[in-house]
Amino acid sequence: MSTDNNKKTTLDGSTPEDTEKVKPLVSTEKVGDVEQAEIKELLDKMRLAPAATSPKTHKFWNTQPVPQLDADPVSQEARGPIDELKKVSDIPKEPYNLPPAFEWANIDVNDPEQIQEVYTLLNENYVEDDEAMFRFDYSPEFLRWALTPPHYVPEWHFGVRVKANGKLVGFITGIPATMEVRGDELRTAEINFLCVHKKLRSKRLAPVLIKEITRRVNLTDRWQAVYTSGTILPRPVTAARYHHRSLNPKKLCEVGFTRLAPRMTMARCIKLYKVADHPSISGLRPMEMKDRKQVTKLLNEYLSKFKVHPVLSQHEVGHWLLPRENVIQTYVREDNGKVTDFLSFYSLPSSVLGNEKHKTLFAAYSYYNVANTVSLKQLMADALVLAKKEGFDVFNALNLMDNNEFLEDLKFGRGDGDLQYYLYNWKCPFMEPQDMGLVLL
Repeated sequence: MSTDNNKKTTLDGSTPEDTEKVKPLVSTEKVGDVEQAEIKELLDKMRLAPAATSPKTHKFWNTQPVPQLDADPVSQEARGPIDELKKVSDIPKEPYNLPPAFEWANIDVNDPEQIQEVYTLLNENYVEDDEAMFRFDYSPEFLRWALTPPHYVPEWHFGVRVKANGKLVGFITGIPATMEVRGDELRTAEINFLCVHKKLRSKRLAPVLIKEITRRVNLTDRWQAVYTSGTILPRPVTAARYHHRSLNPKKLCEVGFTRLAPRMTMARCIKLYKVADHPSISGLRPMEMKDRKQVTKLLNEYLSKFKVHPVLSQHEVGHWLLPRENVIQTYVREDNGKVTDFLSFYSLPSSVLGNEKHKTLFAAYSYYNVANTVSLKQLMADALVLAKKEGFDVFNALNLMDNNEFLEDLKFGRGDGDLQYYLYNWKCPFMEPQDMGLVLL
């Protein structure tokens, strides 16, 4: 997502987007002119702190246990926590103070009324593209899936309310996750859905939300976290680029997501992006509960080759991958009772802002995919077929893991923004996106 020099800044010196998770929404590709992913310039920028970045730019993050942008790059040998070792007994038992007009509120995501409040806050105030054309539309069902994995901590889902009327105006979440970082297994928290009401972004609520969730996570004897952002904060461990595969070119052009290349007609464009009517891989079917053990083994073996990746239990794999309507779809290839391959994608639509004809852009996002008996390209070609049959307009994928094996050949276009990955309180050198084995929702 491109930067905007006219963005307002908060009192801590950062932009609102500095402390909110942002994913690229808009593709700048010209339909029919599929670009190669060129990220060398950004990688160099990560290794050499930008000269224009001063410590004042990130006043809040400069106080946190993260590598600073103006410091020397983290060495390849570096590992371990950045902050001094602490004990749970060192952590304050009381929440951080809020401005007088606000109060803390735990959010029960299983309560329909409360999850609807979260949905409304996110729908009206969360991530949108710089041109204000699209905004993520996280459904209550999606949020419940994202926030209630095995052993989730209810106190890690909380927000800020206005005392006078109880209105929810801020929100942040964490879920527990076991991560392996360059051979070290860490008990971490995945931080997500940081959102502050647009009218209150001068109240310094985002930094205090981050500090408060850090306190709550620390009270469970976890000292590291992982999170993503569309902006460059101190200091990324990698930068991945979204790529977009058109499934409904006509609609994507009508909503302004893509545009026709010169001399490209809509008829030719539709023909160019047409996918097969049926999957080509035999034995492909939706994942079932009985597949959990085999899929867990396949996934953990595959992820183990990446420098940073989650370590998932059978229960966690069941939660994250078993199909849920309008949320997550997983297909396995079974051969004589043995699961050999699988693909998965989740559903994250975007509201189309200011368009009379279309209100929603239906987007599928590549999740975890393991190809053993077929090529990854063939597996993902079938993922496109299945996504098209389910009514998706576009299929999105990051250039993480082995995804570069299929992005160009399957006509994915390079998006216009990077998604930075961050580790909190852990030393880790910058790496190529192909070394990252984690997909955050």
